[in-house]
Amino acid sequence: MTPSDPLILAFGDSLIAGYGLPADQSFPARLEQRLRANLPQARVINAGRSGDTTGDAVRRLPGVLSTLAARPDLAIVQLGPNDVLRGVPPARTRAQLGEILGEFGRCGIPVLLAHVDPPPVLRARARGYATIHADLALAHGAVRHSFFPPGILGHPAMVLIDGIHPNARAIGAVVDAMLPAVEQALAMSDRSRTRG
Repeated sequence: MTPSDPLILAFGDSLIAGYGLPADQSFPARLEQRLRANLPQARVINAGRSGDTTGDAVRRLPGVLSTLAARPDLAIVQLGPNDVLRGVPPARTRAQLGEILGEFGRCGIPVLLAHVDPPPVLRARARGYATIHADLALAHGAVRHSFFPPGILGHPAMVLIDGIHPNARAIGAVVDAMLPAVEQALAMSDRSRTRG
């Protein structure tokens, strides 16, 4: 890959997969559209799967990596909400997400780790998970960024009819907020490979 044609792997749950949205309105598709304004050949692979916990993601990651024709310049990893909803013990979530970051590290793929701050109704339930993403990002040298900018998660005008998943308008706001971090991570990846 060259600086003008970066390859990004977006790996996660329904927020990455684009649950309830047309394929061209998913987070990976919208991010690719925005990146191509400055990087005309940028590609973002949608490796999201609705319902995934960190355990599900650990099991399917080797298969995802084995299908890639080239090493990604960046992986955006977004996982964790389903662990909270299904009551996966926080220690297990930490271990499994750490295993995922470790595998990307072994493959030489930089990571932008996206976290989801829980809405007030889930805050008490999510307390045991609160530091997992920050701790693992630090331990694995990953960039950490909130998936949702403030005011988006749960806003009545930003969700699908299920009242939970983001609609296309919300995904547009997510991409707007995350784009600078993605571009910075790609620039850092490019500089690292140039030095190597």
